Formats: sequence, structure tokens, C-alpha cells
Amino acid sequence: MYEIYLQSFVLYFVVIDPFGTTTIFMSLTQHQNSHEKMKSAFEGVLTATIILIFFSLVGNFLLTYLNFSLGAFKIAGGIILFIISLEMLFDKRQERKEKDIENVSNNIAIFPLAIPLLSGPAAITSVIVIVSQFGDNFTYQLIGTTSLLSVMLLTLILFLIVSKSQQFINKKVTNVFSRVISIILAGLSVQYIVDGVVSLI
Repeated sequence: MYEIYLQSFVLYFVVIDPFGTTTIFMSLTQHQNSHEKMKSAFEGVLTATIILIFFSLVGNFLLTYLNFSLGAFKIAGGIILFIISLEMLFDKRQERKEKDIENVSNNIAIFPLAIPLLSGPAAITSVIVIVSQFGDNFTYQLIGTTSLLSVMLLTLILFLIVSKSQQFINKKVTNVFSRVISIILAGLSVQYIVDGVVSLI
């Protein structure tokens, strides 16, 4: 069970990217006071969590309704995650995210913080893949959901910390950490693709 939690946690951690998103949160909220920053943090993380939990609940139904096999979805998800791992490895993902948020309104909690930074296509795909592979095993589904909530809680804590002190996040350390994590994500994504191909054969 611990292995399931750890694998799910790592995948959610990579696609949600708490440290990378925190640096963007700092940029988005630079003109807000401390209270406004904390409000944005709570609203953004809560909204993203609700969205991801929703897809975790309807993931199996979507696959059945759209007539997708889990194998096909794993291959698609693996390809998306592999592309993200390459972006992270070559420091392109952060650059793309920052371009996406250049022209946003002052109310950033829902867009772009909750959507698409925290609950974008990669995160939603990961939720559906993880939950679907557990089938009807409620215990495993609960473990997967717990790992998701753990990552979202970590993200909220980081947001609240930088709401008080923006010196907490060192970008150089974040970049090094992201590159290490990207290698792990590349391995997980390839495994998803292999598992998907095997299940379709």
C-alpha cells in the first residue's frame, strides 16, 4: 500500500509541480497584500482540488462512456507526461507557464491558478489513469486520493509561506530539483506507455 501511495504521490507531485507553481504564484500575487495572497492561495488550491477529485470520481465512467480502453488512455497519458518531463528537463515548462499568465486579471485564484496551473490536462489525465487502474478496489482508490490531497496540501503550505515571505523559494534550487524529478517522471511515463501497449496486445 505504501508503494501505491508513493508512486501516486510522485506522479501528482510532478504534474502539479508545487515548487514551480509557487514561483508563478509569487509572480501573480506580487501586487497583492498578505491577506489577499492567502485568500488567493486558499481559493486556488481548493478549486483545483475539487476539480481533480471530481475527475477521480467520474474517471471510470468517462472511459466507459467514451469507449476508451484503460490501455489507450495510459498510452495517451504516458505521452503527455513524457513531453512534460522533457519540458522540465530542459527548463521549458516554467517558461511556457509564465507566458500563459502574462495577461491575466487581478483575480487569479480561479484562472490561471486553479485552472490550468494546478488542475491542467496533465493533472486531470493523471488522476483518471491512476484511479482507473485501481478498478473497484476502494482501498487503493482511497490511497490514491490521499496522495493527491497530500500534494495539494503541500502546495497550499508553500503558497501560504511565500505569502508571508517571498524569499523562501530559491529558484536555483527549484530548477535543480525539477530536473531530478523530470527524470523520474520520464521513467513513469514510459512505464505507462509500455503497460498500455501490453494491455492492448
